[in-house]
Amino acid sequence: MAMTRGSEVAKLSSQIRGINFTIFILNAILWILGGAMFGLAIWLRVEPGFQEWVEFLDIQDFYIGIYILIVASIFVMIIAFYGSAAALSDSALLLYINIGLQALCFILGLAGSAILLDYSTYDSEIQAIIHRSMTSLIINSQHEKAAQILRMVQEGIGCCGANGPMDYLDLLKPLPTECRDSVTGNAYFHGCVEELTWYLEGRSGWLAGLALSLCMLHVVQAVLSLIAIQATEKERNTSIFKKMDR
Repeated sequence: MAMTRGSEVAKLSSQIRGINFTIFILNAILWILGGAMFGLAIWLRVEPGFQEWVEFLDIQDFYIGIYILIVASIFVMIIAFYGSAAALSDSALLLYINIGLQALCFILGLAGSAILLDYSTYDSEIQAIIHRSMTSLIINSQHEKAAQILRMVQEGIGCCGANGPMDYLDLLKPLPTECRDSVTGNAYFHGCVEELTWYLEGRSGWLAGLALSLCMLHVVQAVLSLIAIQATEKERNTSIFKKMDR
């Protein structure tokens, strides 16, 4: 009986070491991906040319999700170190804390991704904001500042008006030259609401995808930590019974 319990303890110890090593490796991956998410989020936030468009079109709501993901990425990198230490310590308390921290990062990553996508994808909240800003600029296009912003956006994106060239005609405004393709001379078919949304979606998609991948890893980490706790408790109980058998 004692020999059987001894082999069981050895087997459990081996399994625990394997789980802790897996947690350690996953924490290293979390740290790398967290750093990548931080860098990508900072780049989206501080890119000079893009900042001007956000300011001129009054779409600062696009940055809300980015701010949350910047905070989440910092937490991820810090918690990755803590998770490694918790796994190596074999402490149930530290592993329970690690589970809670993984849940916090999961919530932050999920919330940041949801808000970012809600203000950067087709049929999202951002389209109404862009439409309102573009319409206001067209109405005031006789002023140099508004005309300059329209020129910058329409030339840079390759679009015309809010929903298309008819916006200028409906608002009794002349169709500007930047609304026409420089090669064919034809007016751009798509409005800036659609084109800007596709532009924002292309930029935010990578960041949201990275954040959701991290969310999945947080779930895996929490599950592994719980398994490590249960395995450690089982090993402790088996060791006690082994001593009693003697």
